[in-house]
Amino acid sequence: MSLEKFATYREIKNQSAAWAQALDVVRAAALPLPTDYEQVIFTGCGSTHYLSLSAAALYQELTGRAARAVPAGELFLNPQTVLRDDLRHLLVAISRSGTTTETVRAVEKFKSEKRGDVIVISNHDESLSRLADCSLLIPKGQEESVAQTRSFASMVVAASAFSARMAGDEDLVNAMIKLPGIGDRLIGRYETRAKELGENLEMDRFYFLGSGTRHGLACEVNLKMKEMTLTHSEAFHFLEFRHGPMSMVNDRTVIVGLLSDANRVHEAQVLAEMKNLGGSVVALGESGTEIVFDSGIPEPVRGVLYLPVLQLMAFYRSVAKGLNPDRPKNLSAVVKLDL
Repeated sequence: MSLEKFATYREIKNQSAAWAQALDVVRAAALPLPTDYEQVIFTGCGSTHYLSLSAAALYQELTGRAARAVPAGELFLNPQTVLRDDLRHLLVAISRSGTTTETVRAVEKFKSEKRGDVIVISNHDESLSRLADCSLLIPKGQEESVAQTRSFASMVVAASAFSARMAGDEDLVNAMIKLPGIGDRLIGRYETRAKELGENLEMDRFYFLGSGTRHGLACEVNLKMKEMTLTHSEAFHFLEFRHGPMSMVNDRTVIVGLLSDANRVHEAQVLAEMKNLGGSVVALGESGTEIVFDSGIPEPVRGVLYLPVLQLMAFYRSVAKGLNPDRPKNLSAVVKLDL
């Protein structure tokens, strides 16, 4: 069977061009000043909510200014739990399609109440971008498949470069130029390993561990495993995994660790403990791991490198289970609601 017949496979394999376009778009954009805002809100739905978790953590880390992530549905239905009347906000709305109902309605309400300015990160020039004060559009990230892979990764690059630029750190932005080439190298080097992991149907549960800016990425690759493979899968912060969830670890468990540089000692200890409990451990990181980036790119802006190999793992598991990775059960590419 030719894997090229699956849009998901093609979109994972050729995503680096969308990464490059995302970086070009952000570098050319006229961005506001971070000092104009007292709070930054990142919002999205599903995958893009998880992207918001990662982006908000990174924005605060790089700029030193308050940032948080909330699902767009919560921002629309319960704005009083998110927004304050005495603060000027910047809302960063993230949506692959630019038409997700909750996100569009939340932005419309935010603007009608004059809460602040809006930046949109998307792959399509649709209704959401037309509400924006600044749009960061990445058409090369567009997809045929339902589950987000190339689109998500392209928007991760955009959000990372946006945060670096808002922090005034052009060195970080320039360092990101190497990302597309390194992404291609990782796919070529580790696709076979992703296939082995994905096709091992003796494993019946997956846990993805990531902390700090990597937690949202762990949530996203967990979602890919759920969507494409209908497998029990969950995401946790590293140290939280000891507090109950590790009771699920056995010899049919895969624990995937998105290792950082700063907290590697503590994170690696968690993985070692799970291995002692009988779990199979897969670690990704810049060096000294099974999946090695060897990128030379500063840690804050290389988060996208965690994605391709794990996306491929979910893809191969989907095919091995006789499922269609392009059309996951019960899902559609765009969620539209009557709100």
